[in-house]
Amino acid sequence: MPFELTEQIQRHLAWDQIAWLTTVSPAGRPSPRPVWFMWDPPTIVIYSKNDSAKLRHLAASDKVSVHFDSNGHGGDIVVIAGRAELDPDAPPPSRYPGLTQKYGAAMARLGQTPDWYDANYGVALRVTPHRAWTIPG
Repeated sequence: MPFELTEQIQRHLAWDQIAWLTTVSPAGRPSPRPVWFMWDPPTIVIYSKNDSAKLRHLAASDKVSVHFDSNGHGGDIVVIAGRAELDPDAPPPSRYPGLTQKYGAAMARLGQTPDWYDANYGVALRVTPHRAWTIPG
């Protein structure tokens, strides 16, 4: 179905901490990776590791999907399909509005700082949703 921002989708975009970004390798293999993300309507912003495979995948195909965790019982499933592009004008992650508030505690648990994140995850991606599949909770 075409992308429609429902309450269920909005809730995942606003509150989930982790999503799964699936890119397609040049050989056509799906490659899911857990990512941190920010909802910046109408796009999903994801900062990538500077030398990640996902960047090589996106150079070959901009088609991606973003999956969110279910409720653990097969419900409340959200999958968004779209296209990703690099955003060279994005600020470093630590200066992206709300990112440090959302992920600062997780960075600390990993023994890292916002400066470390800026230096190692400096490539911003914007995913533009085109379709969504959902299963209610």
